[in-house]
Amino acid sequence: MHHTPTALRQIDPRTLGITWSDGRESRYAVRDLRLACRCAQCVHEMSGESLLNPQTVPADIHPLQVRPVGNYALHIIWSDGHSTGIYRFDLLRQLCQGSLPMEGT
Repeated sequence: MHHTPTALRQIDPRTLGITWSDGRESRYAVRDLRLACRCAQCVHEMSGESLLNPQTVPADIHPLQVRPVGNYALHIIWSDGHSTGIYRFDLLRQLCQGSLPMEGT
């Protein structure tokens, strides 16, 4: 089943929240999201080996802008200047740290 975000919010400086079309609310540590980038600058296209050194990602990293890419992903521009990755909805669902039912459901 394909789920899409219906709302996106910054819960606190280190946590991003997404409410999904099925009523689930997922929470993400923003630094973990940055480390999970799958773009060609962060992951070798042929081998799948990570090219991103986690030590180069600041602890206080945060999204500067988040916008949809069609009906399948989010594009995030990061405070460390990284802006080439997109986060497919299916990946975001897999990465969620906590998934809670929305209030009233």
